[in-house]
Amino acid sequence: MHKALESLLDLLDLEQIEEDIFRGQSRSSVVPRVFGGQVAAQALVAAGRTVPADRHAHSLHAYFLVAGDPGAPIVYTVDRIRDGRSFTTRRVVAVQHGQPIFHLSASFQTYEEGLDHQADMPPAPDPESLPTAEEMLPRYVDGVLKPDVVQRLLEAREAVDLRYVDAPPFAFVGDPQPPRSQVWFRARGKLADDPLLHVCLATYVSDMTLLDSVLLAHGRGGWAVGDVVGASLDHAMWFHRPFRADEWLLYDQESPSTSGGRGLGQARIYTQDGRLAITVIQEGVVRVPR
Repeated sequence: MHKALESLLDLLDLEQIEEDIFRGQSRSSVVPRVFGGQVAAQALVAAGRTVPADRHAHSLHAYFLVAGDPGAPIVYTVDRIRDGRSFTTRRVVAVQHGQPIFHLSASFQTYEEGLDHQADMPPAPDPESLPTAEEMLPRYVDGVLKPDVVQRLLEAREAVDLRYVDAPPFAFVGDPQPPRSQVWFRARGKLADDPLLHVCLATYVSDMTLLDSVLLAHGRGGWAVGDVVGASLDHAMWFHRPFRADEWLLYDQESPSTSGGRGLGQARIYTQDGRLAITVIQEGVVRVPR
């Protein structure tokens, strides 16, 4: 297993400090604040640890309230909102320096049979045919990205093998593109057979590229280039079918709207054999610097 993945799994292994109260640490990210995917994944871990093992996460809805301090621990308090016959609901508040920075509601369900249909998987090339981040990102040094930014991007994503089907937004600065982006991703190593762990890893990755389609629509390179100022505002996910985060997943992303200093991204995540595993929607602040 890659050392960076081991580090990420340690990050998700929260310390329980009291009943329904957990504490997590942070890691550096591309921007000088706690990575939103980390907070969301840790909050889901906290919620999941208060739920019976036979109930699996099927949805989460979250708000990012204040930028997190990467140098301070985060305390997660879980409220046991409901324990029904089929569904369990949890609310989690993440706190730093005495202030809420993040709020999550998550729902869990026992397995049951039912009606079944899904949207077809869009065409995409084989992930093994695409360049890795280590192969792709250095191409943009000096021309678009500074060497230190490339290094921070690689470090922030080194626990995950993430491969763009087409070029990333900073390849199209000043050249608007259709508001759509695809990436393949998987963890860099074999994971335990724990459904909650795979859901939390996918939650972590889901915040990395979802607003790329917003940037592409306006020919903006994004946070790595500095031609926009942005942050996640809210995030929602629905987990439809079982999947493994250590196997290839296609993240098919698009943006239906940008207005009022906010951009909306929506996406579907498919397994390599075409099963729709997850739906994701996120709104974020996307402002042009003055």
